[in-house]
Amino acid sequence: MSSRIAAIDVGNDAIKAIFGKLESELYIPNVIAKDIEDRPVIGIEELDEKNPLEGLHIRVHSPALQDNNAIYRVGNLATKSDNPTELDLGSSKSEEDQTLVMLFAAIALDAAKQGNNDKFKKVNNVVEANYTLGTGLPLREVKEGKDVGYRSKLLGSVHQVEFLITPKYQGIKVNIKFDEVKVYPEGFAAYINLVMDNDLNIINRELIDRRILIQDIGGLSTDIAVIKNRKVDDDKAQGFNLGVAEALESIREEIRKKHGVELDSRRDVVEIITKKNDRNHIMVRGSRTSVHDIVDRILGELAKKQYRHLRNVWQKNSQTEICYFVGGGSIVLKDYLKTLNQNFDGYNIDFFEDERESVWMMANAYYKLISDFNRRNSKEQQQSHQKKKEQRSGAVK
Repeated sequence: MSSRIAAIDVGNDAIKAIFGKLESELYIPNVIAKDIEDRPVIGIEELDEKNPLEGLHIRVHSPALQDNNAIYRVGNLATKSDNPTELDLGSSKSEEDQTLVMLFAAIALDAAKQGNNDKFKKVNNVVEANYTLGTGLPLREVKEGKDVGYRSKLLGSVHQVEFLITPKYQGIKVNIKFDEVKVYPEGFAAYINLVMDNDLNIINRELIDRRILIQDIGGLSTDIAVIKNRKVDDDKAQGFNLGVAEALESIREEIRKKHGVELDSRRDVVEIITKKNDRNHIMVRGSRTSVHDIVDRILGELAKKQYRHLRNVWQKNSQTEICYFVGGGSIVLKDYLKTLNQNFDGYNIDFFEDERESVWMMANAYYKLISDFNRRNSKEQQQSHQKKKEQRSGAVK
């Protein structure tokens, strides 16, 4: 069976995954919760009519995990649990079980899908799934060399996801094997996405030879990539332990203290501050209440810190022409950063007005890079196969 492409961005807020020849994608909130095998379900008879993403309940077996064979609720189901865990501040993406649990869950969902029956061997409800994976880590972790250990954890082992009480997939096990794993620095991926299309043809000629900064604001970290001569300058690039998660947590806590309203997770806060109508409003005992004061104060402070980082990196790279803000965090902070920049008669900065593009940027970039790797690899294998064939026929003569 051939290897299927998976391009996966395990973001601190959600996991974004693209599979195959762009024919399917998944978006799952990055929240997990430990659970028991026999979770209680109301209306078990109707279970299979529901969306698997709403009831993702799995056991994960993998030598790469510190806590092997554990049972989890994942994504939307975990947000409704009493003990949801989101990635902690200061944690390294490459060293957390949660990163791997999310990654394996997304791949298993793709492998078990009805439409993929012809792609993998399936015997007695066990799917044997082979993937070629393109993913990434924050610049800081790549600079520390953590990508090497992360890649070797994934390669060379079989990782099994067993669907427990999950709609449509109950009882299915997926054995995941990686034929190849490429781990890219997140800042470089953003650059690839800016200048190239899915076939790696250059789309933004005017950007190619410019000096650019890309400030990628995530949940737990911020990367500022320095691009010159068409590549990331590793020495100048900076990674900071500063994302929007802490601010979202503070907003959630203040809303609880001031209004007595308990929000389930950081995702709920993001929804309140980014929704199109009634932005920065919550319902308190049935009446619409503004939380503008709390949000403005906390996000305003965070925007100042992010702006300070931009200023410091720009000073060290004075010939920079433009800085692009990308990532989920930049959507949350966009208005605050624009205001600061105007007040300071500031820099040439730009945002992606298309929020979807900003959120999916990394996954799209990994897709472009891993597809290109796959194409070149197949070509080399064909050439080597042809060569051997010619040598054999030569020897026979």
